[in-house]
Amino acid sequence: MAPPNPPLVPRRDEVIRRHRSSGGRLAAVLPIHYSRAVFRAHRMLPVEVWGPPGIDTSPGDAHLQSYTCGIVRSSLAFVLSGGLDVADIIVVPHGCDSLQGLGSVLLDFAKPRQPVATLYVPRGPRSASVVFLAEELRALSRRLSEISGIEPTLDELRQAIAREESADRALADLLDARPHLPFADADFYRVARAREYLPAEDFEPLARAMLAERVAAKRPGIPVVLSGLVPEPMNFLGAVADAGGVIVGDDLACLGRRRYAPGRSDDPWKHLAESLLDAPPDSTRGSSTADRLAWIEKLATDSGAKAVVFYLVKFCEPELFYLPQLRQGLEERGLKSVVIETDIAESLSHQAVTRLEALLESVS
Repeated sequence: MAPPNPPLVPRRDEVIRRHRSSGGRLAAVLPIHYSRAVFRAHRMLPVEVWGPPGIDTSPGDAHLQSYTCGIVRSSLAFVLSGGLDVADIIVVPHGCDSLQGLGSVLLDFAKPRQPVATLYVPRGPRSASVVFLAEELRALSRRLSEISGIEPTLDELRQAIAREESADRALADLLDARPHLPFADADFYRVARAREYLPAEDFEPLARAMLAERVAAKRPGIPVVLSGLVPEPMNFLGAVADAGGVIVGDDLACLGRRRYAPGRSDDPWKHLAESLLDAPPDSTRGSSTADRLAWIEKLATDSGAKAVVFYLVKFCEPELFYLPQLRQGLEERGLKSVVIETDIAESLSHQAVTRLEALLESVS
């Protein structure tokens, strides 16, 4: 029996064009953690920028060290080449030192035509983190008001929060159901990653349509957990399938680490801060190695995975810092792993494919 066709996902440029034609404003948002609801309360659509992959980085390389990660290098090149001219504002969350540096470059040295805002998400579980992040989100909202001309009421913000939380639940359900969804990994990620640019009210029906195809049997293949930042270049997903693997658990920064549960506070700003800070353990938020290890082990146990693939962007210091202890801890728990480093500006190497194949052969 042939697998069902995946839901048709609108192209990013189509969504942007439709939103702009209706009079809406656009925010280009760099990785990783931010609140979509704040933008939507300003009637502004946040569209994420993970590079993009495969572009010439030379326009931005003069402003950055050669060991800066490909996401930041590609993003700066894209800005300088006019790729984000459609946006009304560029927002750079402090996901790492390289992203913080990108924010400084855009604010002070290679200024784009549109305004630039930053957002700092606190590291580690500190008592003041919720209060600090709530104020950061308020400050971002004030910055957006200068562009949108809108000052959302608390009720309008709560309505935006409710829409986004509903879409977040749909994404979490997708991730939980992954072993039982009869779609190729490339099709699954095409739908799941549409959360990066689709309005919540458009994303949720796509996710629910995919969930309606859930079956009792698990997908055939060698089950693995995928960890890292972003699955670029996307033909890596085909390489997993060609090697006999299936991705059943996701610990990517662009997806699995953004399973945002609703906040607890009645105050909408603290509510949003709690939601971001209570996301799964993440290197870019300074989570402990023990928490990261426990989370990946849980993903593997719940999904029946036999191995973990750490698919990393070259020079990603937050991820690389955790790797030795994570891999040792997984090995002690009977889970093999492999590290594959890529540059999103380049194609997938034969060496990367060979290392992936070797891991899957060792656990098959």
